[in-house]
Amino acid sequence: MPRLEREAGRRRLDEIAPELLARPDVAIGRMFGSDGVSVRGKLFAFVANSGSLVVKLPEARIDELGLDNMVMRGRPMREWAVVPFGDGVDRWREIAGEAHAFVDSITP
Repeated sequence: MPRLEREAGRRRLDEIAPELLARPDVAIGRMFGSDGVSVRGKLFAFVANSGSLVVKLPEARIDELGLDNMVMRGRPMREWAVVPFGDGVDRWREIAGEAHAFVDSITP
């Protein structure tokens, strides 16, 4: 079942990726064993095994959006948040755009 969920998440990422890839310095990258979207080589969004979107955002913004942190090896990752598949494509698109802006602003 996780494979099907990840494939569904990947299809959704493929749906929102063209808008992101049209921005300067944005490309497909790889992190945590998954393809995602990066700016100048720094990943800002990818699909987790669960099919959820994982994005890099400021810690305070993750709280404001009511998102959970990604957990890796039992430890919450401070600036990585999980956007559930069930939140829908529009929310994925909006939050991926925010993640792009954040990583773009901190990446030389």
